[in-house]
Amino acid sequence: MESPVFHFFALFNLGTSELLIVLIILLLLFGAKKLPELAGGLAKSIREFKKAATEVEDSFKEAIDATEPPPPKEANKEKEETKADNA
Repeated sequence: MESPVFHFFALFNLGTSELLIVLIILLLLFGAKKLPELAGGLAKSIREFKKAATEVEDSFKEAIDATEPPPPKEANKEKEETKADNA
């Protein structure tokens, strides 16, 4: 199974050389001590976003399931009785 990071960079069509250039620029801008903090914050944000997306999806599924009424039993019996009478 491929990692989600691979899919993220594949979305922007970045190759290995482009990723290395971006990482070197980030290292120069923020320094070696700050990069792990930034990566941790990014990972936490992605986790929270996925959790929120899952909760919204689940609430939509629950709402859809709640709005589907079960078929009425009495109406089915009346239809069967009328079919029997007509036969």
